[in-house]
Amino acid sequence: MTSKTNVPPESGTDDARSADTERAETDRKRALETARRNASSALSRDSGTETPSLKLAMEYLSLGGHRRSMIDDNITDVRQWDEDPPEAERFWKERVETLSKDERKQVEDFLPTINTP
Repeated sequence: MTSKTNVPPESGTDDARSADTERAETDRKRALETARRNASSALSRDSGTETPSLKLAMEYLSLGGHRRSMIDDNITDVRQWDEDPPEAERFWKERVETLSKDERKQVEDFLPTINTP
């Protein structure tokens, strides 16, 4: 007879890595939903103090965009695990990718990051 226990898998095993991946995916989804709620809240109270890059990032997220930024040693890279809805993808290509490198980095800095859950 086998009994089930709630002992976590040993570190370094395939089971442990799988659990880490599932946890990371859950954390990514939670952070994205939080960012969307924050963007929605900020858009609804538009106080006029938001920068153009913040407004672009919030609009992209409000359209359901999934891109996340990864910031390491002040270098920003954008990652995308899930496909964007067509409206968000079009917005990104037309309004963000067409910006200068510095302006695009400012928008990317306002995206939710993978650095924090």
